[in-house]
Amino acid sequence: MLRTLLAALLLGVLIGAAGCQSVYYGTLEEIGIHKRDVLVDRVEDGRDAQQDAQAQFDSALEQFRAVVEVPDSELSRSYERLKSEYEQSENAAERLEMRIAAIEDVAEALFDEWQDELSLYESDEYRRLSERQLEATRERYAALREAMHEAAESMQPVLSAMRDNMLFLKHNLNARAIGALRGEVDGMERDVAALRQRMQAAIARSNAFIAELDRHDAP
Repeated sequence: MLRTLLAALLLGVLIGAAGCQSVYYGTLEEIGIHKRDVLVDRVEDGRDAQQDAQAQFDSALEQFRAVVEVPDSELSRSYERLKSEYEQSENAAERLEMRIAAIEDVAEALFDEWQDELSLYESDEYRRLSERQLEATRERYAALREAMHEAAESMQPVLSAMRDNMLFLKHNLNARAIGALRGEVDGMERDVAALRQRMQAAIARSNAFIAELDRHDAP
C-alpha cells in the first residue's frame, strides 16, 4: 500500500528531489503517510539492496573463478562476461549508496520533528517516556547506519580488484593474464567473504530496526 501511494506521488517526489524535503514529507503526511512509515519503507529498500548486492558480488566472484580455467581461445568472451559482472557490481554498489542516503534523509527529518515535538507535551511523564523512546530509537538507528556504511565500504576493495583484473585481462588476453588472475582470485575471495559478513550484519540490523519500529509507534 505504501509503495503504491509513494509511486503515485510523482509530483511530491520531484519536489523532494529538488531539495524541498519538508514539502515532500508534508505532502505525504497529508495523505496519512508519516516519516516513520517512510523510514521503514526505505530501510526495507536498503535491506533489499544489500541482499541484491551480496548476490551480485557472489556472482561476479564465481565468474572470476571460472575465467582462470578457460582456454586462451575463450578469453575474449570471458573478458566480456567479467566486464558485465563488474558493471553490474558497480551498479549494485551505487544503488546501495543511494538507499543509504535516502534512509539518512528521512531519519534526520523524523528525529528533528520528534525532538521539536517533545516541548508540546503537557504531561511530564509522557514527555520523559517519549524522550527515552527517541534516544533508544536514535541509538538503534546509529548502529544500523554504521553497519550499512561498513557494508557499503567493504564493496570498494572488491570493485577495485575486479576493475584491475578486468583491465589486465582486456589488455593481454593470453595465458599470462590468466596466470595473474589465478593469483588474485584468493584475495578476492577473502574480500568477498568479508563483504558478505558485513552485509549479513547490516541486513540483521535492518530487520531488527524495522521490527522495533513496528512495535513502537513513533510520532
